Amino acid sequence: MKQRLAAEFLGMFWLTFGGCGSAILAAAFPELGIGFAGVALAFCLTVLTMAYALGYLPGGHFNPAFTISLWAGKRISAKDVIPYIVAQVLGAIAAAATLYFIASGKPSFELDGFAANGFDELSLGNYSLSAALAVELISTLIFVFIILRVTAPGAAVGFAPLAIGLTLPLIHFISIPVSNTSVTPARSTGPALFADDAYLSQLWLFWLAPIAGGVLGALAANGLGAKQTDQTTQST
Repeated sequence: MKQRLAAEFLGMFWLTFGGCGSAILAAAFPELGIGFAGVALAFCLTVLTMAYALGYLPGGHFNPAFTISLWAGKRISAKDVIPYIVAQVLGAIAAAATLYFIASGKPSFELDGFAANGFDELSLGNYSLSAALAVELISTLIFVFIILRVTAPGAAVGFAPLAIGLTLPLIHFISIPVSNTSVTPARSTGPALFADDAYLSQLWLFWLAPIAGGVLGALAANGLGAKQTDQTTQST
């Protein structure tokens, strides 16, 4: 269990440090040219690299919404849920603290949103609460659905991390202007603790929407059942 919790901590640290770090440290400089696409790619690469590095271990969720979805889908025991989530949140907080230390080393450092999530005036595009709720719920639903389908029995072996990682840029392309993209409640929690208090007051949405979407995604994935082997192959 200690090994699995360490993997959750490390995976969530890397996702927050790499993804949010690209937004805080690199996207702040237009001349570097990474923009929304660069940030989206950074999140893709963090999940992709950690999925291959730690995918051999049981777990490897790196997302409280996914952990709860697996429990709802009866894939993990209830006793594992809280320890996994605690490890994930601690990893995100540690990454955010590290980013704050690095970013504040610049003389002209300004905290601003610190890659936190928000709606209304805290949304990059000033999108409403309902818009942020919709984009986070739908994005997490599809994300969890894809994760569970590409890791289900009968799925192509070895390609799951690639499919999972490549889903993230598309999600970010859609949702960065709306909510700055959460999908992962722990990722939202770390930066919110260091951003303006207004972001912390909106954090509830970035737990509620991904968890609700994740559970719906798990139910949809389980509803399709396992991939069936071709009947002709079975008979030979």
